[in-house]
Amino acid sequence: MLKNIAIVAHVDHGKTTLVDGLLKQSDTLSERQEIEDRVMDSGELERERGITITAKNCAINWKNYKINLLDTPGHSDFGGEVERSLNMVDGVLLLVDASEGPLPQTRFVLSKAIEQGIKVGVVINKIDRPDERISEVIQEIEDLFLDIVTFLEIEDFDLQIPFYYASAKLGFAKQNLEDESDNLHPILDFMISDFFPVPKIEEGSEIQMLVTNLTYSSYLGQQVVGRIKRGTAEKNKQYILTTGKEKNIQFKLSAIHIYDALGMKEVESAEAGEIVILSGMEGAHIGDTVCDPTKIDPLTRIEVDPPTVSVTVSVNTSPGAGTQGEYLTGRKLEEMLVMAARQNVSLQYSATDDPKEFELKGRGELQLAIVFEEIRRKGYELMVARPRVLFLQEDGRKLEPYEEVVMDIPMDCVGVITETLSIRKGKMTSLNPMGEDRNRLVFEIPARGLIGFRSRFLTDTRGEGILSTHFLEYRDYAGDMLSRQNGAILSDRPGKATGYALFNLLSSGKQLITPGDKVYEGQIVGEHTKKNDINVNPVREKHLSSMRTAGKDENIILPPVPTLTIEKAMDWIDNDEWVEITPKIIRLRKKVLEKNKRSTIRLGS
Repeated sequence: MLKNIAIVAHVDHGKTTLVDGLLKQSDTLSERQEIEDRVMDSGELERERGITITAKNCAINWKNYKINLLDTPGHSDFGGEVERSLNMVDGVLLLVDASEGPLPQTRFVLSKAIEQGIKVGVVINKIDRPDERISEVIQEIEDLFLDIVTFLEIEDFDLQIPFYYASAKLGFAKQNLEDESDNLHPILDFMISDFFPVPKIEEGSEIQMLVTNLTYSSYLGQQVVGRIKRGTAEKNKQYILTTGKEKNIQFKLSAIHIYDALGMKEVESAEAGEIVILSGMEGAHIGDTVCDPTKIDPLTRIEVDPPTVSVTVSVNTSPGAGTQGEYLTGRKLEEMLVMAARQNVSLQYSATDDPKEFELKGRGELQLAIVFEEIRRKGYELMVARPRVLFLQEDGRKLEPYEEVVMDIPMDCVGVITETLSIRKGKMTSLNPMGEDRNRLVFEIPARGLIGFRSRFLTDTRGEGILSTHFLEYRDYAGDMLSRQNGAILSDRPGKATGYALFNLLSSGKQLITPGDKVYEGQIVGEHTKKNDINVNPVREKHLSSMRTAGKDENIILPPVPTLTIEKAMDWIDNDEWVEITPKIIRLRKKVLEKNKRSTIRLGS
């Protein structure tokens, strides 16, 4: 018997930890086989950042059942991964934190699942937290279900929601709070129960499969991933790949793989309902359909919510370009951007009038920053501009995307967060206590007001705040606003930064470089204390003199410089600035480097 189920939740609610526990406590692995923590977060960036970026499959064996389990991302920027994954499953296991309760991404995923008629069960995780509020969270989840069903106008939805309670970290789960349990078997039993249906299979022997993901094997070439909706896939047989264009692609199926525990195994054939990895074709895209030549019947292509953020990407034109990267040309950079858009349905790529510049659209700056970080690590040099929201024109009105922001913060941080979001055109819609010393704030704010806010939020809440966002709708343009409140400190000449010069520039603002760093004219070396930009000399050296007394020389002590990441840099820069990205370093610069060709007065956007 077969079940296809996805685990979904808001970021950091324990999905990957729960999958670890289910793999260890099921019949999937041998007694001697050990797995590392967060085994599903196999990507280098995922393990570094502690978040799931791409949806991943594994297979669990339990009581003569095979459960194809999908671990999905929890961050809203990677919502496209969740949307396409729902096309392969018949059930969703929704995890909700026992203290934080349902958050914006929870609503997003639930809406998509309920809209597609997928059965949803709820697991309240982290019930061992000292600040758990299980009864309140249950009420919030039930209200959320009712709100979504009412909004979607679904009349026959069953609101008898099954709840389970777990601590994925401690490795136990139970159906009732008063039950005793020391394992996760109740969740495994729940997944094979009649509540979650077996895969829906259409009648007919001709194969039909929607391509929901792409992968690549150095041995087999391009591979497509999807669930067979009808018929049987047989090795070495001829099939048709419908591309949505005039010409379809005929190919010979060279290999069929299915998921087996944490890996894959090759089979000679696979029947309807199974999630498979097929090899043998070239030029496939997510949304294509694999069909039998005798019955070419394409399925509806995957449609996900449109991008809300766009960023301009350029080849590196900074002084010293080409000294650190292996790939420098626009053609190579374009190939990487096209490949990124092909493998992620929520990304869109387009060329521009300038052959050195390209445009990439996505769900948020974190999603785009992850793409650029992956490109950088493959040896590329590039530059990216400030992310900008995508405006609409409707009946002569300028519209912009608005987002709902939900924040759980310490009570003493409410004032500073409210002031910061008010400057960014945000309006508070809710303020509720969360326990004795925390509050939950809900704001509605233009999406461009959130660009650059996340890093400020962490600073203002001393790292104790939790922030979540959710796209609301397009509304009237809220007016001009500065992308950041402070100006930039700019180098007015090339050279090597000195401690003496930087020490004497401390009163000008925060510094982004350290002594010995190479700089060039137009490079941003710090954040000014005032609104406008300022040009400085960071390479000035102290003139030698014959005077040597105990009090003559000052002891140079410079504050530490925070590590600059791509997403922080993209959040910080203004519209007339670039982030220069190479395999070894991240710099900030003005688009116009010569100081006599640019103004230091900043304007809103």
